[in-house]
Amino acid sequence: MAGEKLSARQKMIGMMYLVLTALLALQVSGSVLDKFILINKSLERGVVLKMQENARSLESIQATVQEMSNREDDIKVFNTALSVRKETQQVISHIDSLKTKLVVLTGGKDKKTGRPKGLKNETSVAKLMLHDGKGIELQKILNGYTQYLTQATGIEFAPIALDAKDSALFKDDPNQSTKDFATLNFDTTPLGAALATLSQFASDIVHAETKALAALANSVGAEDIKFDNLVPLVKPQSNIVAAGAKYKAKLFLAASSSGVDPEMTIDGKKIIVEEGVGSIEFLASPGKYNEDGLARKIFKAAIKLKLPGGKETILTEDIAYFVAKPVIQVQSAAVQALYLNCGNELNIQVPALGTEYNPSFSATGASVLSGEGRGLVTVVPNALEVKLNIYSNKNLLDTQLFKVRRIPKPEIFITSKGKVLNEKQGIPVPGPRSLEVRAIADESFRTFLPKDARYRVAQWEVSLARGSRALKTQSVNSQDVSLHDFVALAKPGDRLVIEIKKVERLNFKGEIEAVKIGTIIHTIPLT
Repeated sequence: MAGEKLSARQKMIGMMYLVLTALLALQVSGSVLDKFILINKSLERGVVLKMQENARSLESIQATVQEMSNREDDIKVFNTALSVRKETQQVISHIDSLKTKLVVLTGGKDKKTGRPKGLKNETSVAKLMLHDGKGIELQKILNGYTQYLTQATGIEFAPIALDAKDSALFKDDPNQSTKDFATLNFDTTPLGAALATLSQFASDIVHAETKALAALANSVGAEDIKFDNLVPLVKPQSNIVAAGAKYKAKLFLAASSSGVDPEMTIDGKKIIVEEGVGSIEFLASPGKYNEDGLARKIFKAAIKLKLPGGKETILTEDIAYFVAKPVIQVQSAAVQALYLNCGNELNIQVPALGTEYNPSFSATGASVLSGEGRGLVTVVPNALEVKLNIYSNKNLLDTQLFKVRRIPKPEIFITSKGKVLNEKQGIPVPGPRSLEVRAIADESFRTFLPKDARYRVAQWEVSLARGSRALKTQSVNSQDVSLHDFVALAKPGDRLVIEIKKVERLNFKGEIEAVKIGTIIHTIPLT
């Protein structure tokens, strides 16, 4: 529905529509359309069960009205509920008649399987729903139903049958946004998909009826003060008790009424009240902490209650509570210091805040990237000192100071067939037939930040040298090279000279950075 936060059921509906839209662009196989028949049957069963459940809700409203001596206002509520049920049955009946007509127009049902014969038939669907105007008529009926519920209950019901421009799923789709309701749902739509679509509208109708009946049920006896919710309530002398000390409290029987709507405030500000019970929620502000890290606070609670006859009464009380100084825990492989220009992943938690912990971060000397979990943050330093500000619900909790390390340079290894070459002793002529050059990160850096410790030698040069001159030189842009051309020229006393020209690092973002390594030359004697 437009403008509403989508529920899990509505998201499923949207996904079905998206799948249907994709299938319509293809030659849909019979097996795929069979799946829509299964979906349709599932939706139909759900509609039947929900209609039965709503019938029981109607019976419950009637029983409640009778228990309250059939007062005039309560009878009006029950009569409205009866009207809602009648309207619902008429709309469901209309949808069922459309499905029956579509099945008949497309060849009826197979006598053996009981399934419609014309599952792929799009022409008859378009004729009835578009050319004969039944789609537009259905839209008026569906939206007229929700308008009636709004008038009957006083609760806003959003329209069910939307044009594409009014649908959150299709309004930004250039291929769909100009379509009206009938075209969007029934143009080039095979029978199997059309039946599932109609059943989904029926499901929307009975769910709207459920919401309407619940609202009407709550309005029966709304002016009475009937304490129907009873719970034990404990009022302790203190919310904090030390180990070995006595816990002292008073036990009360607390009662609330689902039939009244009292006004409740905390320090003069209104709070949400549902079924006579107020929900207190506010951010605890810091205070003067004692040696135990606790600050005593007080808020004033007030309840304004309208009694029968129009008389009002106000109950007030001062409620004491304690604010604990938050202890911030920072978890990281290298929490004592961060690495410059790297994605240092931190897990920052404040256990004392529990589920109320809603963190955000800012920093000087670094940029910050929010992680996928609560309290997860990636800090990318651009200075040698970082001050990380930690907030919860936009309130600053603390500032953590971090020192920053420079990235250690990688070590260059020269290997052949996976074995490191001995540069001191050399190797026998004719020398290796291939070379590999690897840039390996510092072990500590690699352990702490593996995503930032990925190096490669991007450019290097290998030469076969004799005396003061190079017999052959080859430039390499990969990490491996074949030396078959060197083998025929090599003699004892020659040497292989490897000069590293360019080293690159792949950082945590997947970006390539050049590494400043200076001049690196390796010499391997040929004996």
